[in-house]
Amino acid sequence: MSGHVDLHHHGDQDVVPGLVDLAVNVRLPAPPPWLADVIAVSLHDLGRYPDPSAAVAAIARRHRVDPECVLPTAGGAEAFTLVARAVAGSRSVVVHPQFTEPEAALVAAGRPVDRCVLPHENGFRLDPSSFGPSGEHAAADLVVVGNPTNPTGVLHPAGDVRSLRRSGRVVVIDEAFMDAVPGEPESVVGRDLEGLIVVRSLTKTWGLAGLRAGYVVGDPALVAGLRGVQPPWAVSSPALAATVACLSERAVAEAEAAAVSFAADRAVLVGELAAVGLRTAAPSAAPFVLVDTSPVGAESVREDLARLGFAVRRGETFPGLGPTWIRLAVRDPATSRGVAAALDDLRRLRHVA
Repeated sequence: MSGHVDLHHHGDQDVVPGLVDLAVNVRLPAPPPWLADVIAVSLHDLGRYPDPSAAVAAIARRHRVDPECVLPTAGGAEAFTLVARAVAGSRSVVVHPQFTEPEAALVAAGRPVDRCVLPHENGFRLDPSSFGPSGEHAAADLVVVGNPTNPTGVLHPAGDVRSLRRSGRVVVIDEAFMDAVPGEPESVVGRDLEGLIVVRSLTKTWGLAGLRAGYVVGDPALVAGLRGVQPPWAVSSPALAATVACLSERAVAEAEAAAVSFAADRAVLVGELAAVGLRTAAPSAAPFVLVDTSPVGAESVREDLARLGFAVRRGETFPGLGPTWIRLAVRDPATSRGVAAALDDLRRLRHVA
């Protein structure tokens, strides 16, 4: 592992009252009323220990897998801690840039970690050959990759992700934003889960960051290992109730509609940025875009944007990125026009042609 970055820095730390929040990738400021009602009703069960059986059944039904292939977790972050504790191995490789908690969990567990940093010149695309028999990371026995990747938004082909598998290797895929991709075409969740652990989150689409609700779908032997190190009653009754509700047919249809809407709003954001001479790092399939602000100047624009009313996610706390990269959450078209105009103003103020 090389290049020190703050692995525990997250977008919420860049948000202060009064700023337009483009730093946090949560679609809603609060759960929709029907979901809030489900959570409220679940409070009547707080006198009893949580029972995950209904959530397990809902996850299995949603993804058409056997119940032993799933495990509810206290958000996606807990799943990475369980992986670090339960999955054997001595050569962990984390594909970057991506969400930093997987690496942080491995480091906290005393695991040595190598980084596979994808170059922006290649659009931050995964190169499976680097994990093949003659590749740089051929000896990896645990590989962690995001899909679509946070912060780049790149959606890797499912075939490329599956091709990372080999005997004795576990592949962990962070699919926290997959439900924001219309149709989820590149998800690896399915019948063939051998050697795979897929981490899902309900936070982003449903405004549940404070509730901590997520789950794992994967190889039943690997999931059993995670279950074995998960503390008793780790997922609260309200989080379990929310999991059941968010995986209902109604909710899945609502999430799909939101994904389509996100795609349209993302196109507006990308277009507004292009109109002021800024490009996104790669075609994004996620509810955010990674922006190269070097045309604005060699220094970070984050503090200047804050003075203009916008909170953005800094790039330098992602391995492989520097201070001229920022991540912008997709919002409504008016907000996209506003932040693009602010960036254009900054370029003019800095006298960059």
